[in-house]
Amino acid sequence: MTDTERRSAEQAVAPDALTHGLKQRHLSMIALGGVIGAGLFVGSGAGIAAAGPSIVLAYAASGLLVMLVMRMLGEMSAANPASGSFSVHAERAIGPWAGFTVGWIFWGLLCVAVAVEAIGAADIMTSWFPGTESWLWVALFMLMFCGTNLTAVRNYGEYEFWFALIKIVAIAAFLTLGVLAIAGLLPGTDSPGTSHLTGDGGFFPNGTDGLIVGLLASVFAYGGLETVTIAAAESENPVRGVAKAVRTAMWRIALFYVGSMLVIVTLVPWHDKAVAGGPYAAALDTLGVAGAGDVMDVVVLLALLSAMNANIYGASRMSYSLVARGEGPALFAKVTGGVPRRTVLASSFFGFCAVLLSYWWPDTVFSWLLNMVGAAVLVVWGFIAVAQLRTRRRLERESPERLVVRMWAFPVLTWVALAGMAAVLLLMLREDDTRTQLFSTAGLAVALSVVGIVRQRLPGRRS
Repeated sequence: MTDTERRSAEQAVAPDALTHGLKQRHLSMIALGGVIGAGLFVGSGAGIAAAGPSIVLAYAASGLLVMLVMRMLGEMSAANPASGSFSVHAERAIGPWAGFTVGWIFWGLLCVAVAVEAIGAADIMTSWFPGTESWLWVALFMLMFCGTNLTAVRNYGEYEFWFALIKIVAIAAFLTLGVLAIAGLLPGTDSPGTSHLTGDGGFFPNGTDGLIVGLLASVFAYGGLETVTIAAAESENPVRGVAKAVRTAMWRIALFYVGSMLVIVTLVPWHDKAVAGGPYAAALDTLGVAGAGDVMDVVVLLALLSAMNANIYGASRMSYSLVARGEGPALFAKVTGGVPRRTVLASSFFGFCAVLLSYWWPDTVFSWLLNMVGAAVLVVWGFIAVAQLRTRRRLERESPERLVVRMWAFPVLTWVALAGMAAVLLLMLREDDTRTQLFSTAGLAVALSVVGIVRQRLPGRRS
């Protein structure tokens, strides 16, 4: 690819190629809501069952890693807003093969996540409406959010605004009730003190092995935060929007994740069987909240639907960015009414196919698909860190005024983050399930890298 063609491709993925329909309130809520997913409400139960009260340390440690990653991504996105986000940054800093690899692996991760979330939402609906078919609910949800994303981007923003608002209100109410109960100020309840933190086997009831399992569970619960930097390219003020979202990441992670884990393990014995099934519902039951299980089912359903909406959006924008840069079928590069409708349809179709695979071959093909993207978020974070190391030095040399957001203590904390990612990868080798995911994702990443390098070396494509 010639320099002129490369510049044209980069212009195609600049914010001007899409509309600026997202308002600041949309972006703020997308950033807030992106932190609160179904993985927090439900998936955290397995981590608590494994780590006990030390799950608080696990979420704090993985939260620190995520904050470093988001700071790095925020620095690059504020300097160069793009619908392809870290894929574009990796291409510019490392090479076209890197943008190709990280972009398509992230697209696959989001599409598979859409399938998992659709199935989870359908399971809740069939429990409310016995006799209905799960696939009907899946089809309904897929059609609803595919339709939403086919229209103006502001519709996606409105859905996410209200979804995020409900989730934030729910978790804020939970934290308020929990803190009042712990302080002994909630009528009808007695303060548990530190009995559940230091009793029942102590703070580390299952030792370091339990802490490691909890750490691995917590790392992958943070996936999805990256979408806000993709959405920022379609906001009214991309630079200001992404800068504000990244700068508030610290208190959001500390409050929503670490704070709620501390409340749960303080109120409820970590080994209570109800915790593994739904830690928030178990804590609310302890406080005597009527219908706690039903309340949390509604919140989890909304979290799943919100994630579906966000992931279809993120997958469509990432694939659009890739094809616009010549890293995918040119057929999908068309934008209609400011929306890349063909990539929305393609991403939704792939997600629906993944759902069908879960029905037809749940223990073979679908399981293999899940394993392939199991550690994809770590691949994405690794590319972000390497790209930031190279991009920061170039920006300082050529355009220091574009460093609106700066990575703390550069380059020391960037290298600390890379070391943290390497540590998580090594810890994944300890467990059978995570080891399978690691090898499967590594195979996919290597295959995509080889394809990307071959494409990069083709005549006429070398920049």
